[in-house]
Amino acid sequence: MTTAFDPIDLAGTRLANRIAMAPMTRSRADAGSRTPTALVAEYYAQRASAGLIISEGVQPVPEGQGYPFTPGLHSREQIAAWRRVTDAVHERGGRIFAQLMHSGRIGHPDLLDGGLHPVGPSAVAAAGKVFTPEGPKDFVTPRVLTGDEVREAVAGFASAARNAVEAGFDGVEIHGANGYLVQQFLASGSNHRTDEWGGPVENRIRFAVEVVRAVAAEIGPERTGLRISPANTFNDITETDTDELYLALLDAIEPVGIAYLHVLESTPEQRPYVLDLRKRFAGTFILNPATGEAPTDAASLALIEDGTTDLVAFGRLFIANPDLPARLRTDGPYNPLDGATMYGGDQRGYVDYPAL
Repeated sequence: MTTAFDPIDLAGTRLANRIAMAPMTRSRADAGSRTPTALVAEYYAQRASAGLIISEGVQPVPEGQGYPFTPGLHSREQIAAWRRVTDAVHERGGRIFAQLMHSGRIGHPDLLDGGLHPVGPSAVAAAGKVFTPEGPKDFVTPRVLTGDEVREAVAGFASAARNAVEAGFDGVEIHGANGYLVQQFLASGSNHRTDEWGGPVENRIRFAVEVVRAVAAEIGPERTGLRISPANTFNDITETDTDELYLALLDAIEPVGIAYLHVLESTPEQRPYVLDLRKRFAGTFILNPATGEAPTDAASLALIEDGTTDLVAFGRLFIANPDLPARLRTDGPYNPLDGATMYGGDQRGYVDYPAL
């Protein structure tokens, strides 16, 4: 029987176990350069016993930033700073992928330099507020991307993927979940376009498919992963055709042969559909299972044993328990998930936002 503590080959990258650290927004980058700090290197190195670390969301282009103090991968300075992080993880035997996250309409001009404005597939503002240096503010109506700008956004993901490999990452994960730009194109509620990028399912999946193809062409499919969150309403996302949408997406990217698919499960009732996605996808499958208000814990390791998934992604427990794989082996003891650790800042005064 396969267990969570068995190694696995991830399209040529050997992972020591099947426990993944889920991507979690940390907001610890330098405010001016958007570079990861020394604390970021320490944070990820402490968690190198994970089979695979998936980094916090990293903006591929300047206008892709949606939260304060988040890092980028679009400048030489950022590449050099991330190299210190990846070196620290590799020195401890870990493997780390960079999550490329373009926030799209989720953001605010106050977070962007040079007069930039959040962009999106359509002029549809998300309901809700975003953190800014001056406090929470309403999301703004995004500037609609032209056809040429959509292609530039695709190229931005590919360029950032190349930068990630140069910075020492073992690969990249394309963030197609949680209401950010890729999912904004997928979802009918945020994509009202009538051109080749909107309308029927085959058009709304086009942006995600083109990003996957561009990244895989740039760094190799074996270094490319994709995260999706079918039916997830986070960031005011509305999908009217979830079942058809994501099966069509997987069929379209299947010829690319990417390394893995990472699925964020919205509710326990969604499991039959998740299993359909698992059957549809030929590569390695990573599941971030729905656990309600409780964190994903050792009980979810059974999903590997029964074949539901190849790896399980853990979020909140990794914040308080850097050595989580060892603690999962004995089902604890776990450090408490107190509010200071999860939401308001840590003992060093750095702001921490919830896992997204």
